[in-house]
Amino acid sequence: MTERHELPERYDIATTLGQLSLGRHDPCSRWIDGVYWLAARTPDGPGSLALRSAGGHLHVEAYGEGAGWLARHADAIAGLRDDVTGFAELSQAHPFVARLARDHAGLRLPATRLAFPRLLRAVCEQKVTGTEAYRAYSAIVRKFGGKAPGPAEYLWLPPDPEVIAATPYYEFHPLGLEQKRADTLRRVAAQAARLERRPDSASLTAHLLTIRGIGPWTAAETAAIVFGDPDAVSVGDFHLPNFVCYALAGEPRGTDARMLELLSPFTGHRGRVCHLIELSGLGAPKYGPRMPIRTFHTF
Repeated sequence: MTERHELPERYDIATTLGQLSLGRHDPCSRWIDGVYWLAARTPDGPGSLALRSAGGHLHVEAYGEGAGWLARHADAIAGLRDDVTGFAELSQAHPFVARLARDHAGLRLPATRLAFPRLLRAVCEQKVTGTEAYRAYSAIVRKFGGKAPGPAEYLWLPPDPEVIAATPYYEFHPLGLEQKRADTLRRVAAQAARLERRPDSASLTAHLLTIRGIGPWTAAETAAIVFGDPDAVSVGDFHLPNFVCYALAGEPRGTDARMLELLSPFTGHRGRVCHLIELSGLGAPKYGPRMPIRTFHTF
């Protein structure tokens, strides 16, 4: 199945779609020869989606039982339904944000409408380094997922949530997920069908916060991608308050409360501002040792 969509001026496909992948070697979504591939378990079945930008258009190809669903949602997945109306004016509240809004005018926020794959990644990222998160996420996908339909090699479907829910926690331990996160993942998987039916960011967030092991950070990280929520702020992030407070007020250390105070002029687009600040590469000064990279294989 093939389609194409007209692209907005200065559209940045690489930065936009990069928000969907956990690193360059994400087994479920990656660039292959200039084409972005995404594998998914859709409501219609498994499928894979190929997206590329050429001639001012987004070119779409989809494969598998879920091809129709993926093709219908391809423009949202590529961020083309992201409404940036008024953000350029709102960004004028701070000169650094105004500059970022100009420099990254082609950035859009994707909306996948697929909750469980994002939750799998977010749970793996809870309270660990990026390297630890990727190792666990990749191992779980390769053990419980499967080859994605279509011609792309080395592209894996995310696991079926019913399989994850039925798997005892100790099978996740050798994959790099200790019992606390494994149990959280299993609880999320057991409610995946209900989560996928949530109609908007607010209802998804409210539901997620009722699940033990899911806090504001995981809920915001999920809503930001599932619905492309431009106001979702990842409260509880280890680095984000420092980044925001340093970028907006020159303060090398910040709290969640101070971060939200500084973001208040951008209400409606606070998550977008956070993402732009992270893209800028402006990090707060670092003090003290780095968090060690651990392995749970022998714990």
